[in-house]
Amino acid sequence: MQLEIKFKSITLRWFLNIFLIVAIVVCTVAGVSFAVYSNINTERVEDLASDYAYEFYALTGTNRATFKDTAISIAGEFEYKNKVEVQVIDRNGRVIVSTSGFPSSEQAMPDYTEAVETKTTVTKKIATPDGEPIMASTTLIYDNDNNYLGAYRWITSLKATEKLIGNFVIMIALIALLILSISAISGIFFIKSIVQPIRDVSNIARRIAMGDFESRIEINRNDEIGELCDTINYMASELSQAENLKNDFISSVSHELRTPLTAIRGWGETAKMSVGTDEELVNRGLDVVLSEADRLSSLVEELLDFSRMETGRMTVVSQPLNISWLLSESVAMYVELSKKQGIELIYTKPQEEYQVLGDTNRLKQVFINIIDNAVKYTESGGQVLITQQIEEACVRISVKDTGVGIPAQDIDRVKEKFYKANKTVRGSGIGLAVADEIIKQHQGLLFIESTEGVGTNATIVLPLYEPEPEQETVADETKEQENG
Repeated sequence: MQLEIKFKSITLRWFLNIFLIVAIVVCTVAGVSFAVYSNINTERVEDLASDYAYEFYALTGTNRATFKDTAISIAGEFEYKNKVEVQVIDRNGRVIVSTSGFPSSEQAMPDYTEAVETKTTVTKKIATPDGEPIMASTTLIYDNDNNYLGAYRWITSLKATEKLIGNFVIMIALIALLILSISAISGIFFIKSIVQPIRDVSNIARRIAMGDFESRIEINRNDEIGELCDTINYMASELSQAENLKNDFISSVSHELRTPLTAIRGWGETAKMSVGTDEELVNRGLDVVLSEADRLSSLVEELLDFSRMETGRMTVVSQPLNISWLLSESVAMYVELSKKQGIELIYTKPQEEYQVLGDTNRLKQVFINIIDNAVKYTESGGQVLITQQIEEACVRISVKDTGVGIPAQDIDRVKEKFYKANKTVRGSGIGLAVADEIIKQHQGLLFIESTEGVGTNATIVLPLYEPEPEQETVADETKEQENG
């Protein structure tokens, strides 16, 4: 009975020290994966719906007299009616038009209520009276004099998204179950490889203790248990020889039992402490797990940052800016880094300065991302060439490197969110996706051309800013007055 308790203790210790930890880690990873996947899909739905409904933001250019007519006009020409419903609400909280064709103010609108109270854009997940999950978002509209005109509210179904998330949960659950099953099965085999030999040793030891000195343990193993078996077999041989020496039996047995009992106790403790040995391996493994946990934590954090960035809709504040100066400032940030890495960074600022209509911070973010990629993927002795030229009322900025290049099969996907062609180099895989979106919002284009082993050429094309004649006249008069 005591032996059974010991065996159960080994199994229990294995469960508590190994299997339970594996289960906690697997469940934690599954939970984090579910949270990240759910956030990404929910944010994707929100971003798409926001993009579809963004043309209603044009209502900010109206006044109280034209607000309703403009809303009806935009709703009539809205081309995404099958993807998202947009309602326009007047300053009194009445729905004056809906892209679904059925305006109603009777339904609950918690997002609108909160938006009015907080004077911010509010997005909420709610349920329709029939239980269908939806996402609704309200954006307040003000005229040029900051007078409140009303709001527009988009509504989209989350039914397909929740089904997708549900399928992902099932997949994660099956993977987690598979991992736990493999862990349990391998653990059972491991425990069996220890417990069964100990039972054999115990049975043979019991038979030897009862006087059957011819019994031997037939276990051929090159480990501690094998050494224990050899010791017990040796004990049996000694006891067999002592059978003919009855006079010396007590002293011989006392001596022979002391040695094997010490060995049995020692190796028994060693076997019992094998969990302790595995625990050290588990602890080292846990250090690795903790180290890896710190890195996810970091993207998610980066993705969460990316998600937060997308949640607020990546807006641009456009104004005339000197694109040559902005590019020069971005290049200057990498001059010292390029020298340290043995990379030749070449950029000649054009004599003429060109203006584009854009957001200084956003465009600088794009330039830094493109230049950083060029420097990052170029080895010592390589070259990064940055040029700027004018073509057909557009400024064409090229960042060409002699780096590792991109495989042909990855070229079409490098601008996708979260996709990385080279996973051995730092980066989140969202930089080019963000840069591409920013350039699109500036009515520009971003091209990536690359040959593996030769280099990559990233080209940004932006339309030049051409002031209207009236603005040019006012500017000339202002200069004449300053000079006069």
